[in-house]
Amino acid sequence: MAEWKMICRVEDVPRLGSRVVKSAAGDIAVFRTSTDEVFALRDACPHKGGPLSQGLVHGTQVTCPLHGWRLHLDSGEAVAPDVGCARRYSSKVEGGAVFLEI
Repeated sequence: MAEWKMICRVEDVPRLGSRVVKSAAGDIAVFRTSTDEVFALRDACPHKGGPLSQGLVHGTQVTCPLHGWRLHLDSGEAVAPDVGCARRYSSKVEGGAVFLEI
């Protein structure tokens, strides 16, 4: 059964950047937008497995550093015309702390 786990403080994730969290299921990229929204995706692009954590965050999307695929942070879905999806993890911020449901 999944549970909420505190992983860091919001300020530990750079604005318009990410932080990698190690888990038994693999690396998870935790992203922070310019408006301090926090999202979490599996740290692998569905195209060729590129490290999404090293991509550029813009709005609520991230661009993979390998081949430029863009993914929606809220769903993990690739932006058309590309097709694919990175696993999304539920995240929340409470009292300045970031929690993931893992």
